[in-house]
Amino acid sequence: MIDFDFVKSSFSSGNGECVEVALNVPGTVAVRDSKVRTGPVLRVTPAAWGAFRAGLRKP
Repeated sequence: MIDFDFVKSSFSSGNGECVEVALNVPGTVAVRDSKVRTGPVLRVTPAAWGAFRAGLRKP
């Protein structure tokens, strides 16, 4: 099993709607809901994560 080192996103709100991201595994970005720590983990490539983040910045 992979040990992801999740950190809470700086964009997470204070109302409990939080996303955690792990960048410590080479070639993988892992994303999960902080309220469901034992739940599913979305795994994407760093390129896909970068494209997702770039899309968030577009007006």
